[in-house]
Amino acid sequence: MESDRVRLVLVRHGEVAANRNYRYLGRRDDALTGVGRRQAEALSRVLSELTVDAVLSSPLRRASETAEIIAGPAGVPVDIEPRLLELDFGDWEGRTRAEVVGSSDEDRRRVEAWEADPTRAIPGGESLASLQSRVVELANDLGRRRPGSTLVLVSHMGAIKTLLLAALNLPLTSAARIFLDPATISVVDWGSAPVVRLVNSHGHLGFTRARWLEEDR
Repeated sequence: MESDRVRLVLVRHGEVAANRNYRYLGRRDDALTGVGRRQAEALSRVLSELTVDAVLSSPLRRASETAEIIAGPAGVPVDIEPRLLELDFGDWEGRTRAEVVGSSDEDRRRVEAWEADPTRAIPGGESLASLQSRVVELANDLGRRRPGSTLVLVSHMGAIKTLLLAALNLPLTSAARIFLDPATISVVDWGSAPVVRLVNSHGHLGFTRARWLEEDR
C-alpha cells in the first residue's frame, strides 16, 4: 500500500433479526442474533491475521457488538464513530420496501422518487447524498491523520456502499447494484486516488452458505 493512503477494512455488522426479511433498518438499535455473534467470531478469526492499528464502530449495538468481538484478538480498543451510522430511514424504519410501496400510492411514489434522486431525503429521515458526505468526510479525516495504517471500520450496508461508490467514482444511483451480506468484508485503500481491493467477501463464513447462494438454489 502506498504511504499516502489508509487501508480501510469495511465490515458490515453481523446478522440481526430484521436482516432476514430485508427490512429497512437504520437507527433502530437491534442486537445481534446468535448467528450474528457467530459471524462476528468468524470475522475476528480472519481479521486477527492482519496487523490492525485501530477498530472504529458505528454507535449502534449491532455494529459495536461486532466490533468488540473483532477488537479482542486484535488487541486494540473500539473507538465509537458517529459518522459510521446507518442511513436514517425515518418513517420507513423497520418496514420492508414491499410494505412501504404497498401501503399507499403516495408512499410508492415517495420510494420511487427517493431511489431515483440521491439528494432526496426519506420522509423523516436522511438522503443517500447526506450519508455519503459524512462517510467520505470520515475517510478523508482518517487518510490525513493515519496514512499507512490499517483500520477496521464496522458499519452498515448503506454507509459502506456509499463509500465504495465514492471510491469507484460511481453515481449514488448505482447503490442498488451492490449488495453486502451481514458480517462481510470490503477493503478500500483510501487516498487521493482510492483503490477498491475487495467487496462483500464472505469466505470466512463458509462460502457456499452465503444467503445469496442459498436463495438461488
